[in-house]
Amino acid sequence: MIAVTKNPGASCSNTCMNGKALAIACALAALTVSAGTAASEIYKWIDEDGNVHYEDRPSGASSVERLDIPSRRTDDGSVRQRIDAFRETRAARAEASSAAAAAQKAAEENAAAEAERRQACERARARLESYLQARRLYRMDDNGERIYLDDAQRQAARTRAEEAIAEHCS
Repeated sequence: MIAVTKNPGASCSNTCMNGKALAIACALAALTVSAGTAASEIYKWIDEDGNVHYEDRPSGASSVERLDIPSRRTDDGSVRQRIDAFRETRAARAEASSAAAAAQKAAEENAAAEAERRQACERARARLESYLQARRLYRMDDNGERIYLDDAQRQAARTRAEEAIAEHCS
C-alpha cells in the first residue's frame, strides 16, 4: 500500500518535503501501473485534518476520488535497447576520459623531457664556452689533486662538449 500525506497548512519546508514525497509516490504509482502489477488504480482522499492521501485502494472515506492515470505496458525490448545504449555511451565516455588522461600525461612527460633537454643544452654550451675561454684545463684525480690536460686532451674535451651541444641543442 502506498500512502502519502500532505498537510495544506504546513510550513514551506514541510510543503516542499511533502511535495517531493508526493512526486515520489506518483512516480512509484506510475511504475507500479506500468509494470502491470496488481496495483492498477490510485485513489486520493482527504482526512478530517485536511491532509491529502494517495493510496492504491479505496479507504472508505467520503472524499475518495479515483485518479485516472493513463498507462501502457512497457516494451521490454525498448527498455533493453535504452539500457544497452546507456552502457555503451558510459563505456565510450570512460574510454575517452582515459585516453584524454593518457594524452595529458604524455604531454606532461614530453614537456618535462623538453625542459631537461634545454637544461642539458645550456650546460653543454656553458661547458664549451668555459673550455674555449680557459687557458688551461684540468681534471681532479682520486686524491683531489689537479691533473692538467695536454693539447690533445683539451681538444678531445672540446669535441665532447660540441657533441653534447649537437645532441641536446638540435
